Amino acid sequence: MVKLLLDAEDEVLTYMDFPAEHRRQTSTTNPLERLNREIRRRANVMGIVPNREAVLRLLGSILQEQNDEWASGRRYFSQESMAQTLKGGQLSQKTELARGS
Repeated sequence: MVKLLLDAEDEVLTYMDFPAEHRRQTSTTNPLERLNREIRRRANVMGIVPNREAVLRLLGSILQEQNDEWASGRRYFSQESMAQTLKGGQLSQKTELARGS
């Protein structure tokens, strides 16, 4: 078990490579919890879902609305802090590899 934790240390602590002002957002699951609550609320309003395609349509529309809201409205990270992160090269090479860049 200890070996497993030691091997995963770099991956678990990747968020520490981001600027300090991002750490509060990167260490929380609030956006995911909010999305799950919205899905639950909409599913409860529908009651019984007739088939698999209806479920996919419902989830797809909820996810699209959430994406539109994030793209046009509030920002999770400020543009200035993202510019600093990208320009300053503050992300470590480990983080870049983990992100698949």
